Amino acid sequence: MLQPRVLMLDIETAPLLGYHWGLWKQNIGYGQLESEWYILCWAAKWLGDKKVHAHGLDAGKIAKSDSDVKDAELLEPLWELMDEADIIVAHNGKKFDMPKINARFLKAGFNPPSPYKQVDTLNECKKTFRFTSNRLDAVAQFLGLGRKMDTGGFDLWTDYMKGSKAAQKKMLKYNIQDVKLLEDVYLKLLPWMPNHPNVGVYVDHDKPICPKCGSTHLQKRGYAYTQVGKYHRMQCMGCGGWSRTRFTINTKEVRKELVTNA
Repeated sequence: MLQPRVLMLDIETAPLLGYHWGLWKQNIGYGQLESEWYILCWAAKWLGDKKVHAHGLDAGKIAKSDSDVKDAELLEPLWELMDEADIIVAHNGKKFDMPKINARFLKAGFNPPSPYKQVDTLNECKKTFRFTSNRLDAVAQFLGLGRKMDTGGFDLWTDYMKGSKAAQKKMLKYNIQDVKLLEDVYLKLLPWMPNHPNVGVYVDHDKPICPKCGSTHLQKRGYAYTQVGKYHRMQCMGCGGWSRTRFTINTKEVRKELVTNA
């Protein structure tokens, strides 16, 4: 059965470069900037696929460029993947990855990719759980899923921007590990997401489908109640998530006499 195209995505960006007079609580004006940020590299993979798509700016070209780094070549394959996606998953994607990507798309002259739904695993961590830290690395370790690759610190970014091919290779490897870890965390959180995009609407089917993972292995377990109706409650035997049927099982007579809070 066909499923919606779910894309795991993570980007790494270069920092702003500028002039300032101190290290603590500095207010830096736009006129003090030497160069803008840009996307250094990105990694993405389709949910369930082994292949990871990854691209990074050539370190040599960065070192030789002026302050306006041209990254259209890097962005084109990313745009194509996003244009194909029905759902995009990223950690802090709604506040960081997606707005950053959109800004670079706009600057490079791209039109918007076709519309997609977003799942932000950082928001899901904050909304439902109380982890000691909501960072991807901390959540993955807490859940026993592994951890992010050690970058060695900020020098990796500066070395990459100065033209180091070794730094470029290491950054891309780090980015790829992040997106693999993101997929593992996403799948672990999935049954706990009550507002996850309903994957069942993306396919034609003649049986109930789990709105979270798309499995057809559902069992009726009790009832769900709203202010105006009673429904069959379902649990997925695949991901473990809960859902309910769309139509009330109250009789016409019961619905007619039902009252609700004012």
